Amino acid sequence: MTKTPSSQAPADLYISIDIEADGPVPGRYSMLALVMCVAGRFDGEQFDARDPTAETFYRELRPVGKEVDDEALAVAHLDRDRLLREGEDPRRAMHDAADWLAFVSGADRPIVCAFPAAFDWAFFWWYMATYGPAQPPLTFSSCLDMKTMFAIKARRVFSQSGKSFLPAAVKSSREHTHHALDDAIEQADTFARLFTWSDP
Repeated sequence: MTKTPSSQAPADLYISIDIEADGPVPGRYSMLALVMCVAGRFDGEQFDARDPTAETFYRELRPVGKEVDDEALAVAHLDRDRLLREGEDPRRAMHDAADWLAFVSGADRPIVCAFPAAFDWAFFWWYMATYGPAQPPLTFSSCLDMKTMFAIKARRVFSQSGKSFLPAAVKSSREHTHHALDDAIEQADTFARLFTWSDP
């Protein structure tokens, strides 16, 4: 039997990601925390949700940017002065992140997902490209924006596709705490529900 293109390609392993930062853009500002957890796997035909608490990655990083946005720092709930003293070196953190991604993905392709992805992915990829290994286990386009996914599935305009518009069938029952680990786990749960949701 001839294989379809989807069966020839590696399966996608969806990685829910959440970062905390002290400002809106990487470089000028710093990523203070990075967390990842496995949300689910899709082989082109079957989606399998994963327990997002089973495989997780968490690091608090030493700030590298010179600027600080006080409002962003307040949302992060992290002590930047402490991280200047005790935060992990970004190079070590991003090499560890690449190793973790390669380990959990195996032969699958890791795809980062977030809601929305623009903020978290910008910091994550900038840090990976700047401090990570020369050949990380994902590329500059290995990202799925859950807000876009919801807008298309629900046939909504983008301005009405934020988290507050999610129906009960899609919303996670987990609490959004603004602690990166909790939020990535909640987001992974939402992703699994959204992936299989078909009744807008």
